[in-house]
Amino acid sequence: MSIDQRTRLYKDIRAIERDEIFDGLLPSSLAQNAGLAGRGLRHKKLPSIALEDAGRTVTLAERNGDMVLIEGASPDASIASLQPGALSELVQDQRTTMGLAMMAQVKMTRGDFADFIGWESVFRALLDARPVYEAGRLTLRDRRGDPLDLSRRFTLADDRDEIAHFLQEAGFLHIGGVFREEEMDAVAADLDVALQAAEPDDGMSWWAGTSTGEKLPVRVLSFHEKSDILQELLRDDRLVWLGEITGDKHVSPSGAEGLIKPLDIQTGLSDLPWHKDCGQGSHSYMCNAMTVGISVTGADEESGALGVLPGSHRASLQAAGLDPTFDLPSRKLSTETGDVTVHCSDTFHRAYSPKKRPRKVVYTGFRQPKLPGDILPEVSMAKVKADRAKLTDVQDRIAAAEA
Repeated sequence: MSIDQRTRLYKDIRAIERDEIFDGLLPSSLAQNAGLAGRGLRHKKLPSIALEDAGRTVTLAERNGDMVLIEGASPDASIASLQPGALSELVQDQRTTMGLAMMAQVKMTRGDFADFIGWESVFRALLDARPVYEAGRLTLRDRRGDPLDLSRRFTLADDRDEIAHFLQEAGFLHIGGVFREEEMDAVAADLDVALQAAEPDDGMSWWAGTSTGEKLPVRVLSFHEKSDILQELLRDDRLVWLGEITGDKHVSPSGAEGLIKPLDIQTGLSDLPWHKDCGQGSHSYMCNAMTVGISVTGADEESGALGVLPGSHRASLQAAGLDPTFDLPSRKLSTETGDVTVHCSDTFHRAYSPKKRPRKVVYTGFRQPKLPGDILPEVSMAKVKADRAKLTDVQDRIAAAEA
């Protein structure tokens, strides 16, 4: 059993010039996937999109069921003006439409920004032959063929094949009682110390604001470097067995981030809306990795439980926000202290706002191993940390792209 959806190799990434994309790559993709992309665009009821890059513009539009390429900006098209290099990243799935906005690489000069975000799954139909999801195309079944019980809470004693099947079908897991309460108390104490030491613009934390304008640290990056007990738990057999359940031989986690979900957060990246972990880009290079949440404190209706969209890892949807075409209901995962949640990197999930009490959680993950013949990019840890730190003010950059 596998959850590997990778279709591209890192070693093939290169800087592709605008005219090569407009005159070569897009026409070639249309020759193969014009019907698939046109069907997806028609299903999503989106306007045509005009891509402007360094003074040249082309429009992608649906005509008689197929997608076509038109020189210039069609009168009915939304226009996305792209920064240098952004078009190359988009067509190679390095950045999604949302990822470009988050990094201030696109600006809408005509039309709604939401339409550009909605085009993500249409681009993937055109460029990667992934059909846009249509309602009714997905069913979730257990190993006997019956409807999957989405309320299932597993334990470490449960059958591993049963757990693996659930993950493959639903894209998430809830495993109860993995760690002891005293272990979580020690992690919580270390997180408190790290939060107290955080400073705005330190490059190692994210901040959010309350209704009174107070700024609070809500996420500590590289938290594993600040907690000896957490480093031990990341190597613990109670956790590392998850890397073996799918047959993909996921690589065990080496890092983690510590989060607190305070009350009354109104701005910043704390209670994140619907998104997927590959929502900024690189789905076809990394998915499905597995994101693991360790419940340092319990999470329920009063303290902001994790929300998931079961089966969404098997559907090509827009990269961020609740895609209106997805027809399966969401679920909230109410956890107790020491429980673990798992979701595939392409599973849509969100953080609900706590109502009566804050909660603490640690996020880590298992990545896919290198594909045969691939060469992984050499990225310094300093750059990884810097890119993560940039996301703390991403809302301001998205607002600027929408203006």
